[in-house]
Amino acid sequence: MHVFLKVILCIGLINHPLLAQEFDLLLKGGQVIDPANEINSVLDIAIKDGKIAATGTNLDAQRAKSTIDVSGMVVAPGLIDPHTHVFVGSTPRTFANGFSSVSPDDFSFKSGITTMVDAGTSGWRNFETFKSQVIDQSSTRVLAFINIVGVGMVGPPSEQNIQDMDPYLTGLMIKKYPDIIVGTKIGHYTGDEFTPVQRALDASATEEKPLLVECHLPEIPLEVLMERLRPGDIFTHAYGRVNDRASILDEEDHLKPAVAEARKKGVYFDVGHGGGSFHYSEAIPATKQGFWPDSFGSDLHRFSMNSGMKDMLNIMSKFLNLGMPLYEVISSATSKPAAMIKRPDLGNLSIGAEADIAVLSVLEGEFGFIDSGRESVTGSRKLQAELTLRAGRIMWDLNGLGAKKYAR
Repeated sequence: MHVFLKVILCIGLINHPLLAQEFDLLLKGGQVIDPANEINSVLDIAIKDGKIAATGTNLDAQRAKSTIDVSGMVVAPGLIDPHTHVFVGSTPRTFANGFSSVSPDDFSFKSGITTMVDAGTSGWRNFETFKSQVIDQSSTRVLAFINIVGVGMVGPPSEQNIQDMDPYLTGLMIKKYPDIIVGTKIGHYTGDEFTPVQRALDASATEEKPLLVECHLPEIPLEVLMERLRPGDIFTHAYGRVNDRASILDEEDHLKPAVAEARKKGVYFDVGHGGGSFHYSEAIPATKQGFWPDSFGSDLHRFSMNSGMKDMLNIMSKFLNLGMPLYEVISSATSKPAAMIKRPDLGNLSIGAEADIAVLSVLEGEFGFIDSGRESVTGSRKLQAELTLRAGRIMWDLNGLGAKKYAR
């Protein structure tokens, strides 16, 4: 009889709700927008060991150690910023290992971002310094385009030195770190030779990676560039109207045929807002013609973060107020940039995927949004990051959704 009671007691303990909890965290009642899986509905999301463990309606809260009510909020995959400059260091007036770049964790999670892609701040000569100094030290997932210029973004005259644009050595670095280096980058070249672009194309071809064109190529005709880009290559600063970059619009504000043809063949177009690369005079006519961005690269760096570019959510909000549907906005912040950098493991909420999640509020009111020319447009909706999870861990919690209530 004594043994029988022990067995009954053990069975009771095993079935006790507190001991049967199979999830670490349950996000309950949010509007899940997961374009990679074509999901746009109210669902619960359960997390276990840093992974998405289950999704469904009315998942039992007793199955989770902790539950957060996110009803009325958008639950999306962690956002991906494909254009940043985060090779921060102590060198004055440079981006590569310099004070002009910024630390990724200081800006990522508060904007719902879990993955940042550095836009070629380093080259083959200093990528490993970038890796050990920033990438390996960051909680943000940091990936990188590698600059065809060996020394990266250190300013003139180094970025004009064609002899330092070595496709073989750049390709070797890509082969060494194929999971971190997502492609090559060309930009800030002011000459009229196509050689730098071709060398960047050759380097990226070694591992079938995309080329990011930062389009500071004032002497190379846009039509020539668009013709030479391959499907999967990326053109950033797409909505800027400045002297050293060709506009995607003609003099009558019509989308140039070469741009339309490039998109048709599979070239991607990134915002790359930055401090001087987004203008309503370009964006409004383009979007009225249905030319929406594939991604919302912020061009984050020391000089852009306090300008018209506040953060990636601000950029997303600008396009939301220009008429881009919310579902498409989330797509261009998650699944599309994941496809652009050939990382299908990112930008989705599939079962088994790493639990990188952004919980966003869509605020209603009257908000001003500033472009790079200090011109503003008023909008009625604004995205705000409430909660950001990186591999299941809460990294940003604006209003204490995941915190215990204080009790005296």
